[in-house]
Amino acid sequence: MRSASTSNHYDKFVTFAFPVIPAAIALVLLLAPLFAFGFAADHCVRAAQSLPTPARLALPAVLVIPYLIVAFGSHLLAVRWLLVYLCAPVLLAALEGLAAKLDPAQRGHLIDFLVLIPLGLAVDLRWLEPAWPPKLALLGKLTLLDAGLYAFLAIRCLTGVGYDLRLRARDWRIGLREFAFYAPLAIPLGLALGFLHPHHRIAHPWLVLPAWILTFIGVALPEEIFFRGWMQNLLERRIGRLAALLITACVFGLSHFNKRTTVFNWRYVLLAALAGIFYGRAWRQDRRVGASAITHSTVDTIWGALLR
Repeated sequence: MRSASTSNHYDKFVTFAFPVIPAAIALVLLLAPLFAFGFAADHCVRAAQSLPTPARLALPAVLVIPYLIVAFGSHLLAVRWLLVYLCAPVLLAALEGLAAKLDPAQRGHLIDFLVLIPLGLAVDLRWLEPAWPPKLALLGKLTLLDAGLYAFLAIRCLTGVGYDLRLRARDWRIGLREFAFYAPLAIPLGLALGFLHPHHRIAHPWLVLPAWILTFIGVALPEEIFFRGWMQNLLERRIGRLAALLITACVFGLSHFNKRTTVFNWRYVLLAALAGIFYGRAWRQDRRVGASAITHSTVDTIWGALLR
């Protein structure tokens, strides 16, 4: 028989572990494709292309598994979300398979943009957040990212995305150079607008590096893959480098309209659009998502530590 003290500790452990362990398992499952494409994209593409067409298009249905694990663990399983996470990745793959047939030269097809629009809106307007427990919305974001990576890289075989996590010294030079170009413009502007507020000191300096790494994985990579690797990449093929850079930067800025406020945050939109120009410049230098993600992570981390 367990003592009252032992029972109390056991109940506390179950209360903590039951939601945390499923979330951790789901996170690992969702990061696996992210890192697989980041370190071995060619192998992933060849493996997918070796499958019969029905199996190749149906494969992303496995992305429903992380949702099921978390939903069962938190008692939030809902049929509508089950269908969304089961069907949406397959639909994205099917649409990009059609785009590959209709646009073999990869000039950028209307279907590509019809895929990007709901993907972007789903994240920006938080359409899928109710499917997840509080503070686990990142898992939904990663699910969509994995579905997009599979659709655009393994099915569409889109070139020039530049998603490679084997960061080079040149990626760091380009990424930090664009941060150095952006900061002297953004800091005075942000201070003048009252958007940025300098801190007297860094509260926890030992957390800066972990914060940078988490920002790189959880914020910069997903956004840079979407805005630069997919959107700017496809727009360049239709309207040229400069127009693609500016339009993508503006869309990136507008995606921040509802951040940190319940009304249209025009200050954030302005500074984010300006940042988008330098993120886009970092990406297009060598067409490397890693370079723009370095710029992006550095901006967000410095802002959070010293100016936000």
